[in-house]
Amino acid sequence: MNGKWFCIAAVIVASGCREEIPVQFEPNLVHTHKYEIKEGYSMKQASDDTTWVVAEMFGTPDMPKLPEVVSKDEELVKLVSMDRLMLAAGPATESGSGLYRKHCADCHGITGNGRGPTAAIINPYPRDYRTGIFKFKTTTRGSKPIREDLARAIRLGIAGTAMKPIPGLTEDGVQALTDYVIYLSWRGETERAIVDSAIFDLDLEAGERIINPVLKNSASEEDKESFAEQWELVEDIVGEIGGSWLDAADEVVEVPSPPAEIPMANNHAEFVVLATGPSADAVKQSVERGRELFKGKVASCSKCHGEGGLGNGQTTDFDDWTKDWTVRVGLDPLKKETIVPLLARGALPPLTISPRNFAEGYFRGGDSAADLWLRISQGIEGTPMPAATFVPGEFEEEDIWHLINFIRSLQTGEAGSLPTPPTDAPKVVPPAAGAPTPAAAPAELKTVMR
Repeated sequence: MNGKWFCIAAVIVASGCREEIPVQFEPNLVHTHKYEIKEGYSMKQASDDTTWVVAEMFGTPDMPKLPEVVSKDEELVKLVSMDRLMLAAGPATESGSGLYRKHCADCHGITGNGRGPTAAIINPYPRDYRTGIFKFKTTTRGSKPIREDLARAIRLGIAGTAMKPIPGLTEDGVQALTDYVIYLSWRGETERAIVDSAIFDLDLEAGERIINPVLKNSASEEDKESFAEQWELVEDIVGEIGGSWLDAADEVVEVPSPPAEIPMANNHAEFVVLATGPSADAVKQSVERGRELFKGKVASCSKCHGEGGLGNGQTTDFDDWTKDWTVRVGLDPLKKETIVPLLARGALPPLTISPRNFAEGYFRGGDSAADLWLRISQGIEGTPMPAATFVPGEFEEEDIWHLINFIRSLQTGEAGSLPTPPTDAPKVVPPAAGAPTPAAAPAELKTVMR
């Protein structure tokens, strides 16, 4: 090719005249390779089969869909609206669609794997939705969040992280992104669960298949029956995961009222007023009781957060997203030479998880009294912070309010509370102490939960 024609060709390519390559979801190679390490045999066929299944069931980033089994279930079909899904999916357009790719994919990735182009420079890393685990929610530990938990994080951002409110995002946009996060999580968790199930139920090493697409259109009725049985098994997995999202509404935790003798504030500014006003003595007593519990053996908060609550206690632990592909398959996250094959397949370099430094005053899951009560009583899903363990006479449920007052007393300056919602958003007020936490939002209710 002479120089003239080379330049013309370059211009054509640069001007976008070539056919664009369709955007695809990345297969979860980290999940399958960790089993190759643990079990000692190839998972390529299992990975290929699973990739085919989830593509058939959930479509592509440009053309998402829901499994047929979902549309046939009058409850599951309410989890995600196809209209909202299409508003969030695909490339960003002038008409306003493509919200996820426009606002969220740079951090969370097209696949929702927490591995977008900017993910590696963010600490903590953006959430990988595929495990189905979310940190900040109003439901019991081990349960999925309700829709409003996700919507709140999208609408308001997460204080003290790279997750900020999206300028100009309407409430319709919030709800569309909420649907899309549920969709990505449902898809990704299905992919993982199919592989997990195959490890336990099939002899993959001997050549048993998760599913064989060739059998679907075989002339043999026996082959077609075999395919139908394989397909039914993966549909069961889809239904079970969808059911866990439906069950979240029944797992909302009711925050009790603090005893009348324990002054309680909904933010640090209110706490300062209480601590310097007529309730000063009661606040002081509560803070001292909280300090005792914080350092005590039962609540044992200082083990991670440090004696002074500065986040300098246990600082060598990892979150569950990291442990899933390292510790749980016998790998040391700190020994790079053993995890290089997983890094090459999409894992991000392990980062130790930092306990909260209460002097900063940032509370990622919200700073109301009810928010803090939930974090202490239920722990934080996916992290080393456990749910509270109560011991009669030593650490009881009402003592959580003392811990909250002690934690508030550690703040040394103004912190960034959750921002004010957009003007078109429904009024969202963190529940006051003693009020129930938000009930499950209606079924219609830049990223989520770090």
